[in-house]
Amino acid sequence: MDYKDYKKPSREDLIEKLSPVEYKVTQENATERPFSHEYDKRNEEGIYVDIVSGEPLFSSKDKFDAGCGWPSFTKPLEDENVLEKRDLSHGMIRTEVRSKHADSHLGHVFPDGPKDKGGLRYCINGASLRFIKKEDMEKEGYGEYLKIFE
Repeated sequence: MDYKDYKKPSREDLIEKLSPVEYKVTQENATERPFSHEYDKRNEEGIYVDIVSGEPLFSSKDKFDAGCGWPSFTKPLEDENVLEKRDLSHGMIRTEVRSKHADSHLGHVFPDGPKDKGGLRYCINGASLRFIKKEDMEKEGYGEYLKIFE
């Protein structure tokens, strides 16, 4: 894939650009309420990018309904754009998922996903994502990912 320069905007720009929930989730590691984001039930073809930097994160091809109330994916679109970190908050041991370039908090990954697809469930806050429909991918600069829908 072509490397693009995905950058994290300044704090001031983020406060202006993001809704309060989007800011709290991506910048302060918050979690949106389950079943509260439209992306949980979205099923059209396209990709999900970091709402902060635009780096490509997940594909609708890898999305599934886990019934947990958050968009769930079996794997990242680009492994190098998704970082996993040990999270010991809230008295639990979990694996946090963050975007590489903007360091946005995305959600967590759990080992209870579909076994036939690798067994992982990337449980992602919809507020950390921006959906780009397949038909808009070329004009938005993500044309190289159209091949996954052929």
